[in-house]
Amino acid sequence: MMSASEINEVINTTCPWSGKPVSPDSLTRYRDQVVGFCNPGCRDKFEAAMRVFDDLIDQSEGKPSR
Repeated sequence: MMSASEINEVINTTCPWSGKPVSPDSLTRYRDQVVGFCNPGCRDKFEAAMRVFDDLIDQSEGKPSR
């Protein structure tokens, strides 16, 4: 879980899924940046999508899946 202080580092002010304001309990890191979402469900949906694409990229590069 990310710290509440990381809300100051978030690169977006609205959720990319819903357009609602970012919530401090719904942050994640992506490419060394803090990305915010309006709720944990949106954050979790993003994290699941990241894993799928990371695995596909790794496979195309001959790396083992994460």
